Amino acid sequence: MIRFNRPYMTGKELGLIEQAHVNGHLSGDGPFTKACHSWLKENTGAKSALLTHSCTAALEMAALLLRLKPGDEVILPSFTFVSTASAFALRGATPVFVDIREDTLNIDEKLIEAAITPRTKAICVVHYAGVSCEMDEILSIAQRHGIPVVEDAAQAIMSTYKGRPLGTIGDLGAFSFHETKNIISGEGGALLCRDDQYVEQAEVIREKGTNRSRFFRGQVDKYTWVDIGSSYLPGEITAAFLSAQMDDASEITRRRLAIWDTYDKWAAAHEDAGRIRRPVIPAHCTHNAHMYYMLLPSLEHRTRFIDGLRARGVQAVFHYIPLHSSPAGIECGRTHGSLAVTDSTSDRLVRMPLWLGLEPQMADLLMAADEALAEAFA
Repeated sequence: MIRFNRPYMTGKELGLIEQAHVNGHLSGDGPFTKACHSWLKENTGAKSALLTHSCTAALEMAALLLRLKPGDEVILPSFTFVSTASAFALRGATPVFVDIREDTLNIDEKLIEAAITPRTKAICVVHYAGVSCEMDEILSIAQRHGIPVVEDAAQAIMSTYKGRPLGTIGDLGAFSFHETKNIISGEGGALLCRDDQYVEQAEVIREKGTNRSRFFRGQVDKYTWVDIGSSYLPGEITAAFLSAQMDDASEITRRRLAIWDTYDKWAAAHEDAGRIRRPVIPAHCTHNAHMYYMLLPSLEHRTRFIDGLRARGVQAVFHYIPLHSSPAGIECGRTHGSLAVTDSTSDRLVRMPLWLGLEPQMADLLMAADEALAEAFA
């Protein structure tokens, strides 16, 4: 079976984990955590970068930083992972779901302004497949209404929009280092702050609501509970693993892009024949080859294609069930306007395997995909 995902190791991870133990510091914010913070700031330009134990945790921190409360609203796409909405719903805010674009599958920026009400306290965008939303227009809308922007950049490390790293264009950004992402630590994430506004309070929230970070910098003579927060720090073992990945981030991205390009060249003929639609990458965006997806004409075609691949030893998967139609989404959120593109995309999208080490199997994989597509359209 060619698996959908296989976690990649550079070969340096175990040595760094051993070094973390030698250092005598396995809890949070040790030397490897600080090294990861430095890498993130240097490679994104963020004012502050804080490792968290997941992207979910980073989004929850964003909700706390924005002081969300019951009755507030956050505008976001329905075609996203549950954490995008649940992080805000956990504070009592209402997710307001709007539709996505047909091309990039990102939130449709033309629908955002009409969804704003006096209760809107944030816009949360999701850079699907590591391809940027239309951030200039989104920021313009947010500035007109005095609303902060959160970037769910879980899939988007090393991607850019008009030369600007994703995760640093909005007020707050969240990365994921889950094992299915490009740069991994098993579980893990990071919160980025674009400027000084949220930096000190983010440290407090991440440290259980205490000013412990200021104590360790010698800015106060003791630390105490100053606000609500939680334990959002990862341990040093996680940070050591991640540090090895960050050191090879450019090479990891290069190799993933090569696999993505192989898929895209193969898929062109099938797109010309009307069987699939390939990913759309706007000219002003650079992506990180987080995933290769295809859109088939119908749910029936998608199901037959995935079944055909499985019969040939290839594991492909579909993606999100729209949040607006989920039990919790119906209870906690509301929709604004039609979400027809979201519903259609969810029925028709398939994700192909994409991981480092897959390269020698690509010829067999694509032959299986040719056969499965022919069978799906027979």
